[in-house]
Amino acid sequence: MIDKLEEIEARFEVLSEELTDTTLFAQPEKYKETARAHSDLGQIVEEYHRFKAISETMIETETLLAEEGDADLLEMAREELSDLQKQHSASEEQLKRLLLPKDPNDEKAVILEIRAGTGGAEATLFAQEALRMYSRYAEAKRWKVDLVSATLSGVGGTKESIVSIDGKGVYSRLKFESGVHRVQRVPETETQGRVHTSAITVAVLPEVDELEVEIDDNDLRIDTFCSSGPGGQSVNTTYSAIRITHEPTGEVVTCQDEKSWHKNKAKAMKVLRSRLYERARLEQQAEIAESRRAMVGSGDRSEKIRTYNFPQNRVTDHRIGLTTHRLEQVLEGELDEIIDALATHLESESLQSPDSD
Repeated sequence: MIDKLEEIEARFEVLSEELTDTTLFAQPEKYKETARAHSDLGQIVEEYHRFKAISETMIETETLLAEEGDADLLEMAREELSDLQKQHSASEEQLKRLLLPKDPNDEKAVILEIRAGTGGAEATLFAQEALRMYSRYAEAKRWKVDLVSATLSGVGGTKESIVSIDGKGVYSRLKFESGVHRVQRVPETETQGRVHTSAITVAVLPEVDELEVEIDDNDLRIDTFCSSGPGGQSVNTTYSAIRITHEPTGEVVTCQDEKSWHKNKAKAMKVLRSRLYERARLEQQAEIAESRRAMVGSGDRSEKIRTYNFPQNRVTDHRIGLTTHRLEQVLEGELDEIIDALATHLESESLQSPDSD
C-alpha cells in the first residue's frame, strides 16, 4: 500500500506543477482534465500526509518511552502513544477506503425508470408514490429532475414513468435502488381489511453521451404520432410524440412530454443510449456476477430488494437485513439512512475482498 501511495503522491506533485503552467490555460479541455485528476488525488495525498505525520510522532513517542525518565512524563507518553495508535489505525483504514477502485459512473446523471409490476391498480399507485419519493429525495439534494415520459393508470397511478436526474454524485447514491420494490398494505377498495402485496420495478441507468455509446442511424426505426396525454391543444393535435425502436436489440423508447418533436427525440435518444450502455455493461460483467452478489446483491431488476410494509410502518432492505420503522419519512424522500447503510456494507465487503489488497 505504501508503494502505491508514494506513486500517487509523486503523480499529485507532477499535476500540481502542470496546473501552474500558464500555457495550459489555452487548452480548456486539457486543463479541466488535469484539474479533475489533481482533485481526485488530493484527498488521498492529504490523508497520506496525515498518516505519515502520525507515524513519525509514534516513533518519537516510542523512543521517549524507551528512555528512563520522570514517571509522570512516561505515563503521559504512554497515554499519547495509545491515542496515536488509534489515530494510526483509523488513518490506515481511511487510506484503504480511498484506494478502493471507484465506479466510473458515480458522478453521472441517471435515467430512472419505474414500472408497476404484480398487483394491478395497487402497483400503479405505489409506482406513483415511488416517483414522488425519488423526486423529493432529488429535491433535497438539489438535483434537477426532468420527466421523460409517463403512462398513467385509470386510478391515478402510474404504469410506467421515466425521468432524468442530474446533479452531483447522482448515480453514486441511486445505483442501489435498482430491483423489485414490494409493498404490503390494505387497498382502499378492500372491504375485509386484508393486506395485499404488490410490486414495482426500479431501474437506475447511468446517463451516457454520444461518445460513450455510438448508435447507427440505420439501426433506428422512428415513428411519430399525436400525443395522448395532457399538454393542451397544440400537443394533442401535432405529430410531436416519438417512438424510437433500436432494431438490433428491440429496445423501444417513447417520449411525448414536450411540444417539440426535436426535444422529444433528444430525450428518447438519451434514454436509449443509457439502456444500451447498461445492456453492454451487464454483458461485460456477466463473468463476475457471482462476486457482485456476494457484496450487495447483483442489482438485477428481477431481484426483490426492499419491502414497504404499511401496517407495521416498516421498511426492510433485504440485501443487508436493514429494518427501519420510518415508512412515512422514507416515502417523503428521506432515503439517506438506507443508502448510507448499503454504501457502507459494499465498502466493507470490498475492503475484505482479496482483490482490494
